[in-house]
Amino acid sequence: MSAGAAAAAGQPDLADVLARSDVWRGDTLAQAPLPGVPSGFGELDAELPGAGWPRGGLVELLPERRGIGEMALLMPALARISSAELAWVVCVAPPLPPYAPAWAAAGVSLSRLLVTRAAGGDAAWACARALEADGVGALVAWLPAADASTLRRLQLLAEKSRTLIFLFRPAAAVRESSPAPLRIALAAGRTAGRLSLNLLKRRGGARAAPLELDLARPAPLSSAFHVVAGAAPSAAAARSLSPAAAA
Repeated sequence: MSAGAAAAAGQPDLADVLARSDVWRGDTLAQAPLPGVPSGFGELDAELPGAGWPRGGLVELLPERRGIGEMALLMPALARISSAELAWVVCVAPPLPPYAPAWAAAGVSLSRLLVTRAAGGDAAWACARALEADGVGALVAWLPAADASTLRRLQLLAEKSRTLIFLFRPAAAVRESSPAPLRIALAAGRTAGRLSLNLLKRRGGARAAPLELDLARPAPLSSAFHVVAGAAPSAAAARSLSPAAAA
């Protein structure tokens, strides 16, 4: 049916349908409803709808193990959110305390960093409260036991809040379905300082081959940049997120 005939019949034109952010061709990236947050890695931005990390949708990260550079991957975006946009970065249930000197060296404004160590159902609840709060630009959460209903709820809240959300789950979760519009499996790169990203799901079809990024940073930041979590407390800089503060 031609565009004119479709209009006469009261049906939407194909071009109008393809312009929607929730509809895309299998061989092209979808139109992002909002500009993405630059990841700091041009090769990755070129592979994402909106040319960056998406606002208003779950970004599910599935690392093969802890400490392969998964947090270094996020630092440029978190630095932009906290320092340039002056929005809050909320960390929920991190497995290790954020190492404040490394976060600061990466450009994250520690005065805009909130941390809560809630676990289990409380962690999901803290995520929901953070997404309902004003001024939260990014949420980073570790929810290893999140079920499908929890993910769906967070995705709906993400769409309303337009917050950038990184959700860490175990690598084994790759076999489970997920409402997250972007799912990435992470593995150590072939050489030190590199991280391999397998884009399992995105609005525009999966990428055929993994994307390998160089996480190296110029001295003197390089040594600190890879140590973004550890036992050293950061209480002086990072604040705890109480239920009242998150509400």
